[in-house]
Amino acid sequence: MWDILTKSCIGASFMTVFSQEEIDQLASSMESQTPQQIITWAVETFSPQISVSSSFQAQSVPLLHMVSRIDPEILVFFLDTGLHFWETLMFRERLQREFGLHIQNLYLDKQWKNFIERFGRKLYDQDPDLCCYIRKVQPMQRAMQTVRAWITGIRRDQTANRHNAKILELERDGLLKINPLLNWTRQDVQNYTCEHNLPVHPLFEKGYRSIGCKPCTRAVRQDEDERAGRWSGKGKTECGLHTEMFNQDGPGKSALLNGFLLNPNQDENQ
Repeated sequence: MWDILTKSCIGASFMTVFSQEEIDQLASSMESQTPQQIITWAVETFSPQISVSSSFQAQSVPLLHMVSRIDPEILVFFLDTGLHFWETLMFRERLQREFGLHIQNLYLDKQWKNFIERFGRKLYDQDPDLCCYIRKVQPMQRAMQTVRAWITGIRRDQTANRHNAKILELERDGLLKINPLLNWTRQDVQNYTCEHNLPVHPLFEKGYRSIGCKPCTRAVRQDEDERAGRWSGKGKTECGLHTEMFNQDGPGKSALLNGFLLNPNQDENQ
């Protein structure tokens, strides 16, 4: 079945060739496959119109190691939000050198420059969903217009939202999202890291088990979930890349600017 699908996919839109039912059947058949097998299928099917996204935290390393061995030329998207820990940026540089990664940094759209300069200093605290949309979701939406397939490192054991994810998922405009590590656990990540003697993010030993932007990340206790330190106290567990937010168009700059200017509780001098 995989050979037929691979030949059919080349040079054509995935969505126009297969029905949702057929994609679900293929995803189901991959449940028993290793991450390396899934990545190999994805590369053989979609290369060079395929990319990987990575946050370059400790949990990102096994996937980056795998893809660098299977396809050394694959493009790796990194969302440079301007709010990362310095340690994350240095870790990204180290992995780029050691794995030979081809990294493309993604930045927020220039249309938001004035908005961010005026209201962005506290945006992550006042409206974290909006902050994530501007700094993460929209740049990734734009980048995904250049490829047909997107490899991610999400796992089912990370959040309630990801628990229901599938190995293959259709996103907007026929983009196919591929989640080869979906059935892995935190222990699997640690085992692979140790087995291959891979680098570990410098903040990991300081209690940072899941690492995002610096203002929205804290270290966690031993008895806490690994993602408990993300957006702590905000009632938020996802940035939006792996929720329905990714398939939606957010508000335009003018609408947002008017909303902030008309909000009597908004203090632009904060």
